[in-house]
Amino acid sequence: MRNERLDEPLSGEELELFLQYLNRFARHDLELFALWRVGDPERPAYLTFRRDPESGVDPSAYRRP
Repeated sequence: MRNERLDEPLSGEELELFLQYLNRFARHDLELFALWRVGDPERPAYLTFRRDPESGVDPSAYRRP
C-alpha cells in the first residue's frame, strides 16, 4: 500500500495502524449499519432525517462539533 499524499509506501507501523482501523470499522460500524437496516425485532426503532429538531427537544442536543 502507498501513501498517496507523499507517494511512498506505508511503513510497517502505518500499515498495522491502518489494518487496526479497518478491522475496527468492519466489526463495529458495519455491524451497526446492518442492525440499523434490519433492526431488532424486540425493540424496533424508527429513524427520520429532517432539517429541524424534533418538536419538544432542546436544539442544543443537536449541537455539531
